[in-house]
Amino acid sequence: MARLPRHLEGRAMSLLVLIPLSISFGLIGVAAFFWAFHNNQFDDPQGNASRVLLKDIPPQTKGQKHDNLAPHPDHKNS
Repeated sequence: MARLPRHLEGRAMSLLVLIPLSISFGLIGVAAFFWAFHNNQFDDPQGNASRVLLKDIPPQTKGQKHDNLAPHPDHKNS
């Protein structure tokens, strides 16, 4: 077997790793697309797009003075 010149040895080894790695990542991406398509992930793209524009009313919460996550009941939200 003929040896590669010394200045090409590192490049050839990286190509032997990177080419199969990129092909396998591409196949994983294609498989993920077909899985999503098969499981109806793309059924209602217009509904999701319009749902983003709707204004949600935040739920009313009851909080305590020491609670940082919920507003205190005496504090009026503006």
